Amino acid sequence: MPKQYKIYPPDTIHTTVQLPASKSMSNRALILNALSISHYTIRNLSDCEDTRVIVDAFNSDSNVFDVKGAGTAMRFLTAFLAGMEGEWVIKGSKRMHERPIHPLVETLTALGAEIDYLEKEGFPPLRIKGRKLKGGEVYLSGNISSQFISALLMIAPIMEHGLIMHIEKNIVSKPYIDLTMAMMAQCGVTAKWADNDIIVKPQQYQAIELEAETDWSAASYWYELVALMPGAEVRLPGLRKKSLQGDANVANLFNDLGVATEYQEEGVVIHHSKRKAKKFFHDFVNEPDLAQTFAATCCFKGIPFLFSGIQSLKIKETDRVQALINELKKLGFVLKESDNGMLEWEGERCFPEKDPAINTYDDHRMAMSFTPGAIPFSTLIINDPQVVTKSYPRFWDDLKDAGFIIKE
Repeated sequence: MPKQYKIYPPDTIHTTVQLPASKSMSNRALILNALSISHYTIRNLSDCEDTRVIVDAFNSDSNVFDVKGAGTAMRFLTAFLAGMEGEWVIKGSKRMHERPIHPLVETLTALGAEIDYLEKEGFPPLRIKGRKLKGGEVYLSGNISSQFISALLMIAPIMEHGLIMHIEKNIVSKPYIDLTMAMMAQCGVTAKWADNDIIVKPQQYQAIELEAETDWSAASYWYELVALMPGAEVRLPGLRKKSLQGDANVANLFNDLGVATEYQEEGVVIHHSKRKAKKFFHDFVNEPDLAQTFAATCCFKGIPFLFSGIQSLKIKETDRVQALINELKKLGFVLKESDNGMLEWEGERCFPEKDPAINTYDDHRMAMSFTPGAIPFSTLIINDPQVVTKSYPRFWDDLKDAGFIIKE
């Protein structure tokens, strides 16, 4: 695979893009399909790397599973395997072995699981001795990854006594938990929010034909491209206004950054508009995966910003806050992270590097959120462009179809 792409933008963009299926929905659908012992095929399943590692695990004859860089797969499979008879080993990439998993492991252990750390305490790789879990009551901090809560939620109905989760503090990425509960409900299982408690009684999943929606997170990069390109228009078939995905809010947020959204029966059409906020404020606690897109867009359009709710960005594929500060500085933008977890750009500039090459830190969203910078800068170099396979394998092909020239 190439180590670098040099990207040249077209004069304008008029294109139709078949976006990938939602990775979040695909990964949940795979776990729910397995828990309901379903013979149905999931419709519109994502073909991204994060989903493929779960498919490969379910189709494997081995008891050792390598999830590579897929955080969702690591968390969902850890919980799933803890409740399945047998002995399992789950491992991942070097970065995956640096991402803490102890809140999930400790909670599963309290619910009757037997899990050992094979290397560093609190981190993958793990050895799991699977068995029917007792369940019961647990206390969790709301500022941990929503994937931990979703992983526990999905296996809760098959626990002997069900599960009551008492969640302390404000919940990060709540729409992802709502998504999990909505998909569980499609499979006939009810989970109940009561204040900050989630209650799931022992129940049986019903096998149904699940479907993954088209991915609103992937749409965000086309919103960014349209925001930066006067006269641009992009058709995005398959996107729904009434969506289970929290990132569908991208359409509302980009309204202030120069993109108008037209909802049609077959999807959405987005147009460049002249609307431009003087300063952009947003709490990303419900849409953390959009933070990079908005930081890059605001800088490229010269719109100062102040972001809160970005604490979960520290433990993603990379420390995304630091990565944004590093790479936007190469392009001449000086961002500041405050002690209270805010990210701000007050409009401060420095001299950009000559021929800057953007590092992607093994993070698909770094590659895709910086690529639109080729428009204001006339060209841009992206290092390790293959990272996009994690969620959007056709990203570079779709850009070429839209008129971008991409040279290795």
